[in-house]
Amino acid sequence: MLPYRLFLSNLRNRRGKSTMTIYDLSAMLNDGNKKDFTDYRGRVLLIVNVASQCGFTPQYKGLQELYSEFHERGFEVLGFPCDQFGHQEPGSDAEIKRFCDLNYSVSFPIFSKVRVNGSGEDPIYTFLKDQKGGFLTDGIKWNFTKFLVDRRGEVVRRYGSSTAPGEIRGDIERELAKR
Repeated sequence: MLPYRLFLSNLRNRRGKSTMTIYDLSAMLNDGNKKDFTDYRGRVLLIVNVASQCGFTPQYKGLQELYSEFHERGFEVLGFPCDQFGHQEPGSDAEIKRFCDLNYSVSFPIFSKVRVNGSGEDPIYTFLKDQKGGFLTDGIKWNFTKFLVDRRGEVVRRYGSSTAPGEIRGDIERELAKR
């Protein structure tokens, strides 16, 4: 099997842009079931690396509010727990799910804990960072980095940890208005 970055480079078109979309990938849900991202085709996605013991953890509330407000219009929030920053997500998948349910009544999908940088990083995050690099470095700098993906499966925006979910509302509405 090809390393993921080599796989991506093999999918580039003549302009040098990847012809791959998020729909070519899959990930493990928190309950251990595999989720093919083809299931999200035609939907606007907000993908977030989350943590339960972070100063930004209260953003779960805003993420749930966005999900509740826009889900019926074709919007999904996808939470990817990550323990790479300050050991702020130490729990098991079951503990993380319980935390989300009890503290924030999260109803959007929570995936299994992933690595978002470095050796063993999840292919979802390799794809996201390839599509929208960060300021000074493409690496994820902290928990609650957010990526907005359009209906075609392409990353249209990247937001830092300090960007509150409510600040993204207008961008989500613009993407949902596109058909």
